[in-house]
Amino acid sequence: MNNSNSVPVIKDLVLVGGGHSHLSVLKYFAMNPLPGLRLTLITRDLHTPYSGMLPGYIAGHYEYDEAHIDLRPLAQFANARIFHAEVNSINLAEKHIICPGRPPIKYDLVSINIGSKPGTLHVPGANEFTIPVKPIDNFLSKWHALIEKALDYTQQKKTFQLAVVGGGAGGVEMALATQYRLQYLLKLENINPNRLSISLFSDGDNILLGHNAQVRRKFRRVLHQRDINILTSQKINKVEHNQLISADGTTHAADATLWVTNASAPAWLAESGLQVDSQGFIAVNDYLQSISHESVFAAGDIAAVINHPRPKSGVFAVRQGLPLAKNLSRAIQNKKLKKFKPQKNFLGLISTGDKYAVASHSNWSLEGAWLWKIKDRIDRKFMRNFNELPEMEQQKAPEYNQAIANEKTINEISAIAMRCGGCGAKVGSTVLSRVVNRLNPVHRDDVVIGLSDPDDAAVSEVPAGKLIVQSVDYFRSFIDDPYIFGQIAANHALSDIFAMGAESQSAMAIATIPYGIEEQVEDQLFQTMSGALDVLNASNTALVGGHSSEGAELSFGLSVTGLADREQVMRKSGMQKGDVLILTKALGTGTLFAADMRLKAKGRWIDKALQSMLLSNQTAGFCMHRHGATACTDVTGFGLLGHLVEMTRSSGKSVEINLDTLPILDGALEMIASGIFSSLQEQNVRLRRAIKEPGELRKHKHFPLLFDPQTSGGLLAAIPAANAGVCLAELHESGYPASVLIGEVTDDSETVESVTLKY
Repeated sequence: MNNSNSVPVIKDLVLVGGGHSHLSVLKYFAMNPLPGLRLTLITRDLHTPYSGMLPGYIAGHYEYDEAHIDLRPLAQFANARIFHAEVNSINLAEKHIICPGRPPIKYDLVSINIGSKPGTLHVPGANEFTIPVKPIDNFLSKWHALIEKALDYTQQKKTFQLAVVGGGAGGVEMALATQYRLQYLLKLENINPNRLSISLFSDGDNILLGHNAQVRRKFRRVLHQRDINILTSQKINKVEHNQLISADGTTHAADATLWVTNASAPAWLAESGLQVDSQGFIAVNDYLQSISHESVFAAGDIAAVINHPRPKSGVFAVRQGLPLAKNLSRAIQNKKLKKFKPQKNFLGLISTGDKYAVASHSNWSLEGAWLWKIKDRIDRKFMRNFNELPEMEQQKAPEYNQAIANEKTINEISAIAMRCGGCGAKVGSTVLSRVVNRLNPVHRDDVVIGLSDPDDAAVSEVPAGKLIVQSVDYFRSFIDDPYIFGQIAANHALSDIFAMGAESQSAMAIATIPYGIEEQVEDQLFQTMSGALDVLNASNTALVGGHSSEGAELSFGLSVTGLADREQVMRKSGMQKGDVLILTKALGTGTLFAADMRLKAKGRWIDKALQSMLLSNQTAGFCMHRHGATACTDVTGFGLLGHLVEMTRSSGKSVEINLDTLPILDGALEMIASGIFSSLQEQNVRLRRAIKEPGELRKHKHFPLLFDPQTSGGLLAAIPAANAGVCLAELHESGYPASVLIGEVTDDSETVESVTLKY
């Protein structure tokens, strides 16, 4: 990983989708970086399933992480930004990628590898009443529900009838793997495995039509031995609840249906204006480049190589990865592209549910448990290539790659080295004006002068009897998505206002944007401000001004003004003996993001942490106030213990905390156990002197998280015990599922040791 913060961004390469080809692209750019190129991965899924191991995962031979590639550390390894979003359109004229719920994402070059969907759209009822196996992540989200349904049916001494529609290799493997897993689970429950009935439907006159006769005979034998019904020449024309209807009018009972038919493409590709083939897949040339738009590349199932048509198979997507990466690198540098011709034949290793496989190649076939072992070794080696990333030393920031810049860009970059300090470091007025004009802050009648009528300063009214509540927060970005960072920074800044029971009125932004050419500076400022504005607008907070400058890295914050009645203000100092303590969000963001920087955190852990940080404390603050909170604060950089100490000292009280009840974010305990802590942890630990005789409780697994610094953490409030139950119920209903009672306020304390721990 190169430390390239000081290299200005010249061009943007955006990867849409985390498919098998893009795995190789990320790895290639990690090993062959182009300074000045900004790489961005937009993915709906943070953990991409490997199709080759899907049957083994369904059968129970692999754990989740063994069969999935964690895209977050891989993207970070490649110095790529990762945006957790789903694309639904591309503006090819403006070179903007459109994702619902966030600003457009600009690109100079885009590569698409999003996989395919099953062809269900043309079959009435298929979308409503079947479980498509693709996209795989959607299927896996429904897999456990299917297991529960099968167990429920069979426990009632009913036969569970499972239909698998699709007679290709995918359908055959899925039928066998599903049967193997379900029968195993039935046996564990002492249920007769014969209560599971599986039927395989093929619209052709045979199964595995893309394979030779030996392979078909072998699998017919295996399917017969496993009592799986084979129904050929049964084209399913309609699906109803618990029923399939074939073209000849025959009906087939089905308590659940897996749909494993030929792939189809999402409609937005053609609707965006890309040239597609007759099935809707992106038409690409021998360079894996769109034949209609040279700035668009595509690979995997979603691409149709016009001169070399091939079946939709993960094998081809994997083989396309390196040629795609090299051509993307050449295109960025304005070099001549190189043709790629996919192989015609490949060795297929098709599993039979148990640890046994059949080899299929051209006109010959083999079978045996030894082949499954070979397949297992091949698959695990592939996964290690992307999940076990080498440690790379931080290198001196390189100069930008001049091959990716034109003359105008080179002239603009040369001026960056001579950037001034002081007011000369501000973002240019034209850039700032364009960004401000694209924003739509809420309008408030009590804001007299703001962004809509800019002046030297903002002017706001303070209603009679109201107090002004003010706070400011500002920090460097800890994630690579400026839009999400803007949202989190705004939530973090507003939390102080909400913790005090106030209504937020206005905010002023403080932004430092990394050096770059004008277009890149504008885009990053707009993305960050858009995220912040979404949060401000949602809380009816008017953005009234701010200050921007250029620097080495993205930093952002807000100065916030709120309004409150004098009797409405909640402070840290009001705790009363007998109050209980409620915490509204789980702990662990410090250790998780420290692990994220080291490529040690799983993507799903970070995603859950981000979702927690994106949760506003506004509703929680009002809820606490309604239920008589005597004291309240937000848990941020000083950690839970640091903020508890602030409350006990200012209130002159002690508290008793139950370590077992502390809500903890997924992955935080694992990272603490591995010795990964936030850089602020050591300073926070100095507050341990406030703990009264911790003794053996120092060994409690939650103990280190008392000191973990939080970003956009939850609210910590003292509530009269009689109100706690109703308050917690309302918090849960209002979208704060982690809210929990963690302790109580005890006798007055005249000593430094104001916190007692228990479990």
